[in-house]
Amino acid sequence: MTTKVVVTGLGVASPNGLGSKDYWAATRSGKSGIGRVTRFDPAQYPAKLAGEIPGFVAEDHLPSRLMPQTDRMTRIALVATDWALADAGVRPEDLPEFDMGVVTASSSGGFEFGQGELQKLWSQGSQYVSAYQSFAWFYAVNSGQISIRNGMKGPSGVVVSDQAGGLDAVAQARRQIRKGTKLIVSGAIDASICPWGWVAQLASDRLSTRDEPARAYLPFDADARGHVAGEGGAILIMEDAEAARERGARIYGEIAGYGATFDPKPGSGREPGLRKAIELALADAQVRPEDVDVVFADAAAIPELDRVEAEAITAVFGARGVPVTAPKTMTGRLYSGAAPLDLAAAFLAMEEGIIPPTVNVEPAAEYDLDLVVSQPRTAEVRTVLVLARGEGGFNSAVVARSAD
Repeated sequence: MTTKVVVTGLGVASPNGLGSKDYWAATRSGKSGIGRVTRFDPAQYPAKLAGEIPGFVAEDHLPSRLMPQTDRMTRIALVATDWALADAGVRPEDLPEFDMGVVTASSSGGFEFGQGELQKLWSQGSQYVSAYQSFAWFYAVNSGQISIRNGMKGPSGVVVSDQAGGLDAVAQARRQIRKGTKLIVSGAIDASICPWGWVAQLASDRLSTRDEPARAYLPFDADARGHVAGEGGAILIMEDAEAARERGARIYGEIAGYGATFDPKPGSGREPGLRKAIELALADAQVRPEDVDVVFADAAAIPELDRVEAEAITAVFGARGVPVTAPKTMTGRLYSGAAPLDLAAAFLAMEEGIIPPTVNVEPAAEYDLDLVVSQPRTAEVRTVLVLARGEGGFNSAVVARSAD
């Protein structure tokens, strides 16, 4: 019998709420966390809006000795992990150290750390650390800091596949639990709202340059002109279902299915891979399209990418065949942190029986989507499909299912 893998703890850090309680209260009510960048002066850049996490002071949560060796992304990840473990009722010191592991994702994060290294290079010409060395070291640190801080010596790793990475990390965590590890810390926190990171994101030509927060990020809208960047995400505590029940853990739900594909070469004439990823995830979870209660969309807000996603959804579920939502319109795209945050929202939606809204969007009729807009929709939510795509052709899909 295949081991069931469940989520028992959530640690959320989002532009519209710190902690899962505040995040969900804001999300269900349609409260946005998007505004003008404050972490640096954006006046000289074409894009000036972001989803920044307000009120996060790392020194309030972490020992001072960690400050010199971490950047904002890692600090948020460490604190979100603390919250997730507490939510799961897990004290790492009470568990065998090789029964716990860490598998997270990273994408745009590391730029702030790299920028600091470049500033050292500029100010101290004799000290040289290449950007690539900085990133390689940083990716290891992000997962390693969580492992070291919590005494976790089981499987550890970082997945890098842009926005799809958050789901890929969760899938890898599920594999490790099925191989025998009892508990894995997974998900992702991403943060790169700094000048170097901003320039890199602008180079993608996918950032919205509008200055009005309510009109900047409009997936599936005829007025879509790119996304708003954001920081944050969610850390999930994943466990063997039987072990979780034995210790009396609260179970949010199951990671029931996963599928991943890679898009064909541009100009090949072959179909994009998102539809296949959806079909693989449904087959893995052994659910039919009609069993899915809501789809959390990737929501690129680039007309061509929105069309591809809409066509994949309607091909599987039929025109307006399933409710679709994109609560990331309230946070911005959090890169590898986005899909884990959607998973957290999915589990919270299951608990309350509502689908969170996609704010500010007037869905274009051409997409044939049943997009939940403006207000949350009351519904029985038991099976959820979460989609994520990474720049360069990555496609990932995860089916989450309620515990009861």
